[in-house]
Amino acid sequence: MKLWILIIATIALSCVSLFVGAIDIKVSDLFDWGSDKTQIFLISRLPRLMAIILAGAGMSIAGLIMQSLSRNKFVSPTTAGTLDSAKLGILISMLFFTKAGYMQQVLFSFVFALVGTFIFMQILDRIKFKDVIFVPLIGIMYGNILSSITTFFAYEADLIQNISSWLMGSFTLIISGRYELLYVSVPAVILAYLYANKFTVAGMGEDFAKNLGLSYKFVLNIGLILVAIISTTVVLTVGVIPFLGLIVPNIVSLYLGDNLRKTIPHTAVLGIAFLLVCDITGRIVIHPYEIPVNVTVAVIGSVIFLIMLFRGRAYAKK
Repeated sequence: MKLWILIIATIALSCVSLFVGAIDIKVSDLFDWGSDKTQIFLISRLPRLMAIILAGAGMSIAGLIMQSLSRNKFVSPTTAGTLDSAKLGILISMLFFTKAGYMQQVLFSFVFALVGTFIFMQILDRIKFKDVIFVPLIGIMYGNILSSITTFFAYEADLIQNISSWLMGSFTLIISGRYELLYVSVPAVILAYLYANKFTVAGMGEDFAKNLGLSYKFVLNIGLILVAIISTTVVLTVGVIPFLGLIVPNIVSLYLGDNLRKTIPHTAVLGIAFLLVCDITGRIVIHPYEIPVNVTVAVIGSVIFLIMLFRGRAYAKK
């Protein structure tokens, strides 16, 4: 699929997103600068669209980096414990540092996401049987353990509602002033593009990378830091969005291969388009009410994930 086709489709979906919602807004309403509908458009609809764009591109690229570094197409922040580690970091900051400010909570979440992802990569290094499906299943179990720990201590401290409401993937509460943290992921995405060729080489294995004079550990750590930054900003702003970083890079690799320098632009745009489709669907199905985007992404993403699982198993048997 051509990049320009994806861009045109994404622009069209963005326009639809701006005018879909509980309050009917038309283009003609925007000519009255002081009207309530214009203010809703500027305060709610535009920030929501920007949040979708930043989250969709960021999480898709984070998944692409993880799949390249782990050499497994079924690994992503969702299936590697990255998002669950970020959740645990938020809970720790709420439990032991009650007076911690927002940026301190961001720092806690980032550190835990980075450490959690690093632990998962270390687990992969010690696995001898690296089956294409076995590895992500380990990641899911690892993430579930972290999630169970978070839920247990949140229940003990009566913070279940806080954690659940805060981390439920949804763009409903996104307004001007509540999404700007996502812009932190922009430098991370740019750096990912600059390091794309090195990530591609590192994905071929440590021995291969060293033979080409590449510092494998350094590149690996850079990749993990970028994944942690992107995942943290999305989790703290929007909540957990499953499958996005898993299925989008796989779809792109089907027609572009595994060269990250070529696939990063396509992955970013397709991630935005996919998230826009899921968000618009959630706003239309039970209009004027709204289904959280994590539900629509999970339903659509789980179907695609199952298809990829069966394809991966069939490929492994050949």
